[in-house]
Amino acid sequence: MSAPTPRPGRLPRSPVVLRDGQWWLVSRAGSILATDPAFTSTLDAFATAVAAADQVVAGLHARQSTPSSSDAGGER
Repeated sequence: MSAPTPRPGRLPRSPVVLRDGQWWLVSRAGSILATDPAFTSTLDAFATAVAAADQVVAGLHARQSTPSSSDAGGER
């Protein structure tokens, strides 16, 4: 399994968007580029963690949707 990478787009439940490798703070009034290295590295780490969690959840859904060999009419 490859390492998860943040996907471009809005970070879930936040006013932050990743566009072309740069983080932007967005609101109805407009957007501003996030330039603070400590802040953007934290956003990178959080977005990577979200991507990893998404991969795990997708894997669990895939495992649940495929019938296991023990469920093929065997006794319990």
